[in-house]
Amino acid sequence: MFDFLAESGAPLCGSRAFGRSRREFLQAGALGAIGLSLPQYLAAKQAGAVKKSHDNRACILIFNLGGPSHIDLWDMKPDAPSEIRGPFKPIRTNSPDIDISEILPMHAKIADKFSLVRSCHHSGAAVHDAGWQMMQTGRRFTGGIQTPHVGSVSSYLRGRKTDLPPFVVLPELMGRGGGNLPNGQAGGFLGKAHDPFALMADPSMKDFKVPDLLPPDQMGASRLDRRKRMREIVDGTVKSFESSEDARLLDENFHAAFRMMTSEQARSAFDLSQEPDSVRERYGMNRVGQCMLLARRLVEAGVRFVTVNTFLTVFNELSWDIHGSKPFISVTQMKEQVAPMYDQAYSALIEDLAQRGMLDDTLVTGLAEFGRTPKVNPAGGRDHWPQCFTVSFAGGGVQGGRVIGASDPIGGFPAERPVDPGDIVATIFHSLGFDHTSHLPGPAGRPFPLVDVGKEPIKELFT
Repeated sequence: MFDFLAESGAPLCGSRAFGRSRREFLQAGALGAIGLSLPQYLAAKQAGAVKKSHDNRACILIFNLGGPSHIDLWDMKPDAPSEIRGPFKPIRTNSPDIDISEILPMHAKIADKFSLVRSCHHSGAAVHDAGWQMMQTGRRFTGGIQTPHVGSVSSYLRGRKTDLPPFVVLPELMGRGGGNLPNGQAGGFLGKAHDPFALMADPSMKDFKVPDLLPPDQMGASRLDRRKRMREIVDGTVKSFESSEDARLLDENFHAAFRMMTSEQARSAFDLSQEPDSVRERYGMNRVGQCMLLARRLVEAGVRFVTVNTFLTVFNELSWDIHGSKPFISVTQMKEQVAPMYDQAYSALIEDLAQRGMLDDTLVTGLAEFGRTPKVNPAGGRDHWPQCFTVSFAGGGVQGGRVIGASDPIGGFPAERPVDPGDIVATIFHSLGFDHTSHLPGPAGRPFPLVDVGKEPIKELFT
């Protein structure tokens, strides 16, 4: 990507490039530099892949990094042997169809607003980053092809509504997962133009600010003047190019980053100090809680897709990765630290969206890379288990208070209505109004289906 505000650096491209053919100009760095060609742009616009009736829909994807234990949280097995059922008891909720763990008491009060899918599974390796890829893109990365994140697809098909980016990741991209694989939180073959804007800051810190959204007086006159000169170069030397669709798209993307960096609207959306202390405290004065609150503010301001990474890595920090011993966490840490933090933040988000009249137009989905082993390990924890786990959906047309699918008596494998990452991604697309049977322009310009053949939305969530 171009650095519009850099103090110094190499020229945009050689001066001769502006007099070359249209094809050479693209190769020199116009649309190609932002990862988007004219045929790709037009293909999505002309495909009719987005329902106009769903154009106001947004998505908050909560990724529970580490893999929560479904058996200890959302799919309890109280009648199983002790080495299966674990130390926690189920409690009733305000939905007659849902029982959940006693360590999620705030979830119990809002269970009528979310639904659980207890039969999710995938065939990928039981390593974190393999699951991250599959659950956020619907596919395993094979043959050197990196499939775009579902938020990147949203960015491609719908673009931005405001000066804010169309796809944001909070607080930052996922870190190390142990498999040395791409984490799936990128534009993939759609190009860098559809990578997310990553906050790269902890919004719970007292000195929190967004580094790339500084007001103009903090940018310095020389940086703004450099950007102006660059624009003048393009305006003055590409006259034959200016009237084309390519130029219009280049100009849109050229200005978009600058608009965001200088936008009062963008700075306001990221400014948590505008929230009453009571609201911030309701979410929890920690990274998870404040990221959830910031996600609500961004969607309210017009961001179409926000991913919240509840944690950033599984090594030597809190996460859902309860192997039971260091460098991972114990069951006690999950009970006393992780679950209460998530319980508070998630319930606050759902209640806040509902009270503001935003829940119907905001899909909130809670995903993870896998579940945990049915049997407790010798350290008192549970290990990786992609064969069966639970995910959640709320808002965005989803009917709350439901349980879709079921696991077997020990939570080891789906027993009813099995779903996999392709079905999960198709469900997100369905809520956002995307035709899951449509195609993207993929590698080498070949049509690439939004989801693999046979993958379908979980329609029971919506009817």
